[in-house]
Amino acid sequence: MEIKFYAFRDIAGTASNIHVEVTMETKNIMIVGVGGQGTLLASKLLGRLLLGKGFDVKVSEVHGMSQRGGSVVTYVRWGDRVCSPIIDKGQADCILSFELLEAARYTEFLKPGGRIIVNSQQINPMPVIAGMAAYPENLEEKMSATGIQVDAFDALSLAEEAGSSKAVNLVLMGRLAKHFDFTDEEWMDAIEHSVPPKFLKLNKKAFELGRSA
Repeated sequence: MEIKFYAFRDIAGTASNIHVEVTMETKNIMIVGVGGQGTLLASKLLGRLLLGKGFDVKVSEVHGMSQRGGSVVTYVRWGDRVCSPIIDKGQADCILSFELLEAARYTEFLKPGGRIIVNSQQINPMPVIAGMAAYPENLEEKMSATGIQVDAFDALSLAEEAGSSKAVNLVLMGRLAKHFDFTDEEWMDAIEHSVPPKFLKLNKKAFELGRSA
């Protein structure tokens, strides 16, 4: 939070009153994963929720291809006034990752004390599939060793328990909800306005499983 003080002077130059302006520091979340996992829906849901709370919000897909199998990165920024949609290295408060290796790719974007919430699922990238490389080992331990707060859990299993492996995005949103002060009603409203009606019950269950995990 930033506090600015302004002194207003009368014609004689005497300070007549003090105006205090309190502005909220811009907050930043990166949502990363593999195409087909539902990262874009997650970013739009979060953006809708934040807009409903009256924040200035910027949501942008800035890297990768959204088709199945490609790396996808979206930025969600919010505050009193957000000028740029871009999150630079060292600015992210949190990385929400749908896949383990994708989380490790972007650790340099976290600010000191930042947090990674990550689905522990491993999806082989093309170089691994082609036999040109091996999937890196012990990624959770390596990230934690750098001082990052790593919250890794099996979101895929919880999504399948809810009724579909495609609900990983709502499981992760449920986990993320633990770090916000928004009400259940606000989260449910954002979900209802972001998810097709026929999948609403399943996605609400996935959200609750993620939040209670």
